Amino acid sequence: MAECFSLQNVLETFKSSLSDNKEVYIKYYIAGWRELVSFMNSLGTVFSFISKDAVNKIQILENFLASENGSHYLTIQSMLKFELDNELVDLTKRANHPESGCRTLLRLHRALLWLELFLERLRTSTEESKTSVMCSEAYNESLARHHAWIIRKATGVAFCALPGRDAFFEVMNAGSHEEVVNLLGEALPLISEVYQITEDLYAKNNLLELP
Repeated sequence: MAECFSLQNVLETFKSSLSDNKEVYIKYYIAGWRELVSFMNSLGTVFSFISKDAVNKIQILENFLASENGSHYLTIQSMLKFELDNELVDLTKRANHPESGCRTLLRLHRALLWLELFLERLRTSTEESKTSVMCSEAYNESLARHHAWIIRKATGVAFCALPGRDAFFEVMNAGSHEEVVNLLGEALPLISEVYQITEDLYAKNNLLELP
């Protein structure tokens, strides 16, 4: 895991994750996620309930990449085809394959939307904007519907403890506020594209609600 978060690294890893024909390389997808975990961790324990789960999911996908079937896990597209063709995905209940690559990546995919929405709000925010409000709005539009009530409640409380806007700009290690905003403007469309390609792929295969 990166010792010091770098927004530039997020930009580069998500750019590297897209092949010429718009397949998504899992190696770079999870490298980008490692950077995002570093970003969350640099803000203290507020996001630990998401970052710890993300680290767990990253490890599962890395294990698949390193396994004898690793060649089938090079891209999200090849992973879905391999697991579906070989009935390695629990489509209705978690039974035989509770940690399939498809299910594991779907959890990261859902969290990626929350981060994308939050960072976009941060990019367009003003000095008066409250990070707790921006984060809560992004959460309610993305992850909330996948979480039990008790988690949603705890999350709402946790977001109230978020540091101010300046602290977020500082941990991005990308220079002045203007430079951070410009770099977010480059990185977020890439994250959005990777998200949408994955979303469309999962939707086409009826996998968006895997248990």
